[in-house]
Amino acid sequence: MREGAAARRDRVLETVRARGEVRVTTLARELGVSVVTVRRDVEELSRRGQLARGHGVARSLTSVPGQQEAPRTVDAAAPAVGLIVPEHHSYLFEAVRGARAVLEAAGVRAALHIARHHPGAEREMARQAVEQGARGLLVAPRWRTADAPALDERWLCELPVPAVLMERRPEAGTPLHALDSVCSDHWYGAHLALDHLIGLGHRRLVLAARDDSPTARTLRTAFARIAAERPEVADWAVVLTSEAAAATAPDPTRQPGTGGQAAPLVDLCAVLREHRATAAVLHADVDALMLVQQLREGGVRVPQDCSVVAYDDVVAALGSPPLTAVAPPKEEIGRVAAEVLLRRLEHPRGAAPEAVRRIELLPRLVVRGSSAEAAASPG
Repeated sequence: MREGAAARRDRVLETVRARGEVRVTTLARELGVSVVTVRRDVEELSRRGQLARGHGVARSLTSVPGQQEAPRTVDAAAPAVGLIVPEHHSYLFEAVRGARAVLEAAGVRAALHIARHHPGAEREMARQAVEQGARGLLVAPRWRTADAPALDERWLCELPVPAVLMERRPEAGTPLHALDSVCSDHWYGAHLALDHLIGLGHRRLVLAARDDSPTARTLRTAFARIAAERPEVADWAVVLTSEAAAATAPDPTRQPGTGGQAAPLVDLCAVLREHRATAAVLHADVDALMLVQQLREGGVRVPQDCSVVAYDDVVAALGSPPLTAVAPPKEEIGRVAAEVLLRRLEHPRGAAPEAVRRIELLPRLVVRGSSAEAAASPG
């Protein structure tokens, strides 16, 4: 009689708990089933929180008495996985940290390639990584403008090694739609910010955001749609944090911090007065900190006169007051992207192709000292 899935998973769990860590191929051989079947069992048990998945292994969540797990050794001479991210991007460097942890735990070396802010930079980094023997790539293109993904379609789709997009969500129906990708659900992030402020009694809301990244564009669109659909909202507005945050092509000849003057921030005090707004969502963190300082200098108290929710949560906690923030799962994005890539790399040659994975992870709201109940309206 053929063993049922529930009984087989019990045996998988019992074996893993007894040994601490077992390779998926070993489990398949001992259970007399295919590697694909065991992999599905391990994924389901991991989803239930009963064990942990690794690169081709299943791990117990509890230590095995008398057994000490030896750390994996990363072979510096072995082919690496290339990580391609834009320069000066602290948000994505958190994703790099998560990816590196997963790769090194699997004994795979991570090689970081930092792309300058000019057209074609990521393509050049990918070319160099492949020439240096990279087995696969984790790529986070800058995509400063809305039409930038179309310019990267050809080279990304023609890469000779597996690739996973990090924190980027290609449009449906485009060639890039067929690439593995792992991304935060920024639409849900906008919902968290608005729902928090509306729940505190705020009815007039402003979003001051950038427009020079996929995250910013998604956030602007989502805020406008959600605010328009919420019957509690009496008025709302979306403004640019500054002209420098607009989606214009950067000057490739200019070094960061040299030449020219930084564009002034939006006059948020004036925007609040115009819309009689009592709350603002500010993207990204550094802009949020500077705008809160601007409000303070203009006599607007946070949160007494204006509640603030920052978006990104990279340095929001360092504000005065510490800023309530929507926190995308930045490190987890990197971890999951690395796991998806490792799974691609271990897929048996000649086996039926696996489905493309488009994974979205939900942000969370971290409530701190910059948001409070709306003051009662006079009269």
